[in-house]
Amino acid sequence: MSEYTYEKDADGIVTVTFDAQDKSANTMTFAWLDAMEEMIESLKAEEGLTGVVLASAKKTFFAGGDLDFMLNSTQTAQEMYDYVERNKAPFRAMEKLPVPFVAAINGAALGGGYEICLACDHRIVVADPKAVVGLPEVTLGVLPGAGGVCRMVAMLGLEAALPLLAEGKQLRPDAALTAGMVDAIVETQDQLIPAAKDWIKANPKAGTKPWDKKGFKYPGGDATAPNVRMAAAMAPTMLYGKTRGLMPAPEKIVDIAVNSMRMGFDSALRAESRGLVALLRSPEAKAAIKTFFFGMQAVKSGKIRPEGAPTKFKKAAVLGAGMMGAGIAWAQAYKGLETVLKDVSVENAEKGKAYSNALADKRIKRKRMTQERKDGLMDLITPTDKDADYKGADIIVEAVFEDINLKAKVIKESFEMLADDGIYGSNTSSLPISVLAEFCPDPTRFIGLHFFSPVDKMKIVEIICGKQTSQETLRKAYDYVAQIGYIPIVVNDSRGFFTSRVFATYLDEGLALMQDGVSPVAIERAGWKAGMPVGPLAVHDEVSMELTRKAWETHKELDERLGEDSAFGKDNAATRHIGHAMVDLGRRGRKDSAGFYDYHADGTKTLWPELSQFVVEDRDVSIEDAVDRLIYRQVIETLRCLDEGVLNTETEANIGSIFAIGFPPHTGGALQFIHGKTKDLFLARAAELAEKYGARFVVPEGAIAKMFDSEQKAA
Repeated sequence: MSEYTYEKDADGIVTVTFDAQDKSANTMTFAWLDAMEEMIESLKAEEGLTGVVLASAKKTFFAGGDLDFMLNSTQTAQEMYDYVERNKAPFRAMEKLPVPFVAAINGAALGGGYEICLACDHRIVVADPKAVVGLPEVTLGVLPGAGGVCRMVAMLGLEAALPLLAEGKQLRPDAALTAGMVDAIVETQDQLIPAAKDWIKANPKAGTKPWDKKGFKYPGGDATAPNVRMAAAMAPTMLYGKTRGLMPAPEKIVDIAVNSMRMGFDSALRAESRGLVALLRSPEAKAAIKTFFFGMQAVKSGKIRPEGAPTKFKKAAVLGAGMMGAGIAWAQAYKGLETVLKDVSVENAEKGKAYSNALADKRIKRKRMTQERKDGLMDLITPTDKDADYKGADIIVEAVFEDINLKAKVIKESFEMLADDGIYGSNTSSLPISVLAEFCPDPTRFIGLHFFSPVDKMKIVEIICGKQTSQETLRKAYDYVAQIGYIPIVVNDSRGFFTSRVFATYLDEGLALMQDGVSPVAIERAGWKAGMPVGPLAVHDEVSMELTRKAWETHKELDERLGEDSAFGKDNAATRHIGHAMVDLGRRGRKDSAGFYDYHADGTKTLWPELSQFVVEDRDVSIEDAVDRLIYRQVIETLRCLDEGVLNTETEANIGSIFAIGFPPHTGGALQFIHGKTKDLFLARAAELAEKYGARFVVPEGAIAKMFDSEQKAA
């Protein structure tokens, strides 16, 4: 078959090498399934068969299931169940053959790829950090449906298997060996198949799985063992604390994992299939697959990148060694990019470099970095107070304080240090790039690069194109962001761009709820129930209301300077009323130990009891309305960004809203949220909110039409 090669050696060992034609990775397509069924029949008919090695001709071992088919299938539940059962049948047939199977794992084996390995008797992986193994299906809203749940529990025991299954952990070779997910590691790929054959020769009778032997006992105790019963009882509560009941996949995984120990193995496999089918039909799974798999795939593969040859950056400069600049320097050096970190004094620049030193030390303590790796990283960061030290840089990232006059001065003075074909990026959260470009000698080479704080954890960059930014500059900026390992989303220039505009609506609606008589506790609870990482009042304190007011004043100055009345924050009246009043009261946020919360010496915090002074009218807002108001404000502002051309694609809207803003991930993102609700139900609910609470909930008709017209054209 075209999906694999089949070779039998003189010792009776067959090596099956997966090699899907016209594809960069092996996946569980219908062609592969036909090939697997044929392969099993060939092995059954083989005379003198002593063992089987499963290998791969691709860079990865096996990529997993056919998610495109699963997402877009029109099959009935019964048809999908039959398909899932057919998919996993070859694995059970492998276990029934009386010869040992060995997986020779040369690269990533994830999802269905690792489930193939689980059906083998022995797993050998190459010592390559890219050769990760795991079952990440839960992150896509589904569960391992080719025997992964049942086999992991049977192989490792419930207590060891649950975290790997319910969290979708992906482990590198050393960690996988420690966890029991692989059995051996070899140094080079050339050693894989010989090592697999040697194991088969040394273990000729290893062809029967432990769970198929009489008297099999689960590692760590069976379903009646006290420790297992305690783990099973605690798991739902612990899960709810993490998922808030918004993600059905982890709960389904726990249910099947626990109950798999109480029934026969084949019955457990069927229960697993039913669980997968139920999840596949859920809006959460469809949203996750669309955004976290296909959306991320589109970004990482460069589908939204301008065409042209890739750019490799060798030298970078970061101007400003404060929190943002220090974080950007870390991100660059971590990926091997030589970085000059410049500030007004060497002392300040050294402090910025010390930030990277502290981050590296934390990783060493957690055994995620070696001292040698740290030394190499630190050598790449050069602190300085001299412009000449970064002359010839391929990219300059200006990361000084969010003040237009300061940025104008820095841009003018530093641009000439760029290499002739270099680009200049400004790290700003809301200042118009087209305005900042006026201070740049060549505005075609100027672009916005909005990093998020803390930079070492927020792995996304909003790339902002000014009116004169060239496509070549955009392409280079895209390549720079990808080179340092961050997610690039591209937007067009606007006050607040995309992320700051939308995030501001979440903060403002929290205060609007306060004006409408909702208790501060209920406001924070509504944010939690919606799926946001932190309640809006807590976020206000973290951001600092003083900074919010300064940003507002900056935009007022810009309006006067440009002779315009910008739309930035025009609906955020509650923020202006309450947030500015809080600053006047000296309650600016967490840094001052006083904001919407009081911050105590023991590290705890409690809501400030005087917040009732900001109630305008008690409108008896239900918790359902409070939750929807927090979410719909963000979704509608995202639609406005799409309508105005600030956003280019739904994919970037969804990924940006989740990774930059913290929009509830179970929805698949701010625009996918609409698909999950369906257009008609979304519009009806928005109209209801607009009638009750105001025009800020009116949906821009053009954006909705743009979303669904383009979807129909694609279909």
